[in-house]
Amino acid sequence: MKSLSPLFFLVVLTYNALPALAENQALSLDKREVLVLTPIQRNHVLGEMQALLSGVQHILGALAEDDMEAVAASARPLGRSMASKAEDHLSAVLPRRFLQLGMDVHYDFDNLARLAESGADGKAVLGELSRLMRKCQACHAHYQIYPLKSSAIEEKRLDHRH
Repeated sequence: MKSLSPLFFLVVLTYNALPALAENQALSLDKREVLVLTPIQRNHVLGEMQALLSGVQHILGALAEDDMEAVAASARPLGRSMASKAEDHLSAVLPRRFLQLGMDVHYDFDNLARLAESGADGKAVLGELSRLMRKCQACHAHYQIYPLKSSAIEEKRLDHRH
């Protein structure tokens, strides 16, 4: 049997190691704080963020139509009532600053709804929405979310949902 050359091993090692090295390099360039969440926790957080983004889109559409009633109707469900639906398991794993930014955003949506209901003009409501969005931007600039391999119990829960 012919022995394999050291060059062959170097090529194989390089071929297999480059993707991992590239991924680690990319992670080291991203200086945001890493939040490691289980798949269920991650889906909960990302689902809430998607709902907030969708709500902002509806608010902007209502502002374009100068429909303050629709602005309030779109903002109200994103307020504290949405935050109260968060499960306790998140408060134990998310950093305090992340949770505080999130709660501030929910309070700001309540304020936005009240402002729209008060008869404020679109420019004032848009200014409030801009201020609120700075908190979203600050959070996204500071944090990144990575999935933790789920436990067997969690995987069973996920399998039963599909």
